[in-house]
Amino acid sequence: MSDCIFCKIIKKETPSKIVYEDTNVFAFRDINPQAKTHILVVPKKHLSSIDELGPADQTLNDIFTAVRKIAKQEKIDASGYRVVINKGPDSGQAVSHLHIHILGGKRLSDSMA
Repeated sequence: MSDCIFCKIIKKETPSKIVYEDTNVFAFRDINPQAKTHILVVPKKHLSSIDELGPADQTLNDIFTAVRKIAKQEKIDASGYRVVINKGPDSGQAVSHLHIHILGGKRLSDSMA
């Protein structure tokens, strides 16, 4: 999708602080971090939300494999981290490209609201 900011970041047309990249997944630091460590993990294939995933789709497997690698790389795997997927404007999804937030690096609030 040509106007998607995450697609532009994946293509390296828009600068980002890249954390991880493989064949199917791209990860970069959030520009408005909500925790000491705040990384966005996105599929390279444009999907607007989790609603576009089919039952045989390997996208989430690829993403969660990357999440585990990134958590270890960032040294937050032992202390713990939060993984968040937002879907739609009421949840706070600001960019219509499936993405997962990794939040950690300090004790997070118990509130999920």
